[in-house]
Formats: sequence, structure tokens, C-alpha cells
Amino acid sequence: MNNDEIHINRCLTLARYAERQTSPSPLVGAVVVHSGKIIGEGYGRCGELHAEQKAIAAVSDKSLLRHSTLYVNIEPSDSQSIIKSGIPRVVVGMRDVDPKANGKGIGLLRQAGIDVTEGVLAEECHLLNRRFIAFTKRHRPYIILKWAQTADGFIDIVRESPELPPLKISNTITKTLNHQIRTREAAIMVGTRTVFLDNPHLTVSKWTGRNPIRIFIDRNLRIPRNYRVFDGTAQTIVFNDIKDETHLNIVFVKLDFGQNIIPQMLDFLYRQGVVSVIVEGGRQLLQSFIDMGVWDEAIVEESQQRVGTGVNAPILTNNIALKEEYLSKNRCTTYANSVI
Repeated sequence: MNNDEIHINRCLTLARYAERQTSPSPLVGAVVVHSGKIIGEGYGRCGELHAEQKAIAAVSDKSLLRHSTLYVNIEPSDSQSIIKSGIPRVVVGMRDVDPKANGKGIGLLRQAGIDVTEGVLAEECHLLNRRFIAFTKRHRPYIILKWAQTADGFIDIVRESPELPPLKISNTITKTLNHQIRTREAAIMVGTRTVFLDNPHLTVSKWTGRNPIRIFIDRNLRIPRNYRVFDGTAQTIVFNDIKDETHLNIVFVKLDFGQNIIPQMLDFLYRQGVVSVIVEGGRQLLQSFIDMGVWDEAIVEESQQRVGTGVNAPILTNNIALKEEYLSKNRCTTYANSVI
């Protein structure tokens, strides 16, 4: 890495400190560098100063600013504070993807005579803020599909009663990883049968972090109120065909089930500022997102076991494999939607 890349990389590290604390705004980190040394740094969180403002404020000797460079992973939203500081050079990882802001901040800096370099570690900057990009450009949450399947392509045995336990596919390591993933995303979604048959918590217990918003579909409101999804431990949204109602942290949202409900759900979540959703099942719900092409990332765990028959795994199309790793013999592959 050259010096500019090293310092933008530091901005990315700082930005990650605020994961799930900036939604629906992007993750932003900034550093001020003088003579190759970082003399001020900061990262943004909701309700606080912008990252670049924090970085400038952190410089104890303000006279050094006129001979320093400001680094920020995404186009600054507050150009005026940079201009007033007297900083002569700014390095930006990527432009803001919001059409209302794209290039505006950079333009103001250049009009003020500041030397601006753009596109440093742009790919890494886009990757960090992929949720914000999907939310801003596609007006919906970033969608992560996730399931575990056997080597012969089944996600469960055929079950009609919650008395029959689900097929065990994930191992101790992948279960822990699954909970870690939940802490990074805003919400988790499942269908009616998944809730009825599995009675899941849909929370975080095997990792330290915040619970995602629990979302499930229950058209006719047949899930018993003594199920875990109603235990009040996490904000919960129930999409249904009967009522709009809020009770404590449980929100019932009525949809038109005569129409495709996926666009309706995503529109509601977008308006609520939910930037990302993990869709964990069941098979029908996952396949519906795939068939519509409404997904960004898919994480598929595959065990070595074979069961011969059961509930077929979803069929993923228009995908490109990004990463593959083995966790206690289970293969975990991360895919991206090749069409988006």
C-alpha cells in the first residue's frame, strides 16, 4: 500500500467501530495526517459530529492543519468545516451515492482551492458501505439470504408438527458464526412455517452484540402468543393480513396478500430506516426472494451428511461466489448477486 491507501485503510477501521450505530447513514472514518503522522482521527455516529469534524477537532495544534491532509472513506458531508480549517488537501475513498450529494462536497472543496484526490481503495470503501449503497440506490434494505443444507441438497426433513425437531445441519462453530452475523445486521426475517415448527428466538445468545429486529410473516395470525418471538426481548414486526397494531415493542403490519408481499415488506422496512435484513427461511420465502432477484448476498452452509429425502434447498441463480471456507468440515460459501 502507498501512503494514501494506508490512511484510507485506517479510516475504514475507524468507521467499523460504529457498526449499527449510524443507520441509515453510512459508516465514516476520518484522519488528519501531518508529515506522515496521524494527528487527529474520528468516526461518525448518529446524533454526533461528522467523522471529519471529529478528526479536525482532535488536532491539538490547529496551526498544523494548514500543512496537513484529511483522509475520509466517503465524500465529506460537511465541506465547510474542512474549508474553514485551512486543510490544503483531502483524500476521499468514494463519492456519496446519494444523487443529491454525489460530487457536491468534493466540488465545494475544489472550488475553495483544496486539492482533492478521489477513488483511493474505492472497492474496499464500497464493500464497507454496501448496506448504505443498497438502501440509497435501490430504496430497500440490503438483503442477505442464509441457509444450511445437506450434501444432497436438503434443508430439513419433512415436518408438520413442532413436536418433531428440525434436522441438525449446522455445527457449534457455524451456529456461533450465525449469531455473530446477526449482531451486524439490522433485522432477521423468517416465514410462518419456520416460526411455527421451530419456535425460534431469532436473537443473539452465542455472541456479544445487539439483537436484530425480528421479522416474520403470519398472514392469519396463527402463531401462539406464548412463542418465543413474542417474549419482548427484541423489537418484532409481524406482517399479516388482519391488523395494524403496536403493542410495546411488537408491531403488527397489515399487507395486501392478494399482491406480492415482498415489495410491500421492503417498502415498509425502507421507510422505517431498516438498512439490512437476513432472510433465514423457510424454503418458500428464500426462493421467492431469489426468483424476484431481490437479494444482494447469500451465505450457504453445506454439511457432509446425506439424508436422501426432505425439504429441498433453495436454488440460487445469477450468483458469483465471493468466499469459501470450511468450518469444522462444513463448507460455507458467500455469494453475490451477479445481476446487481
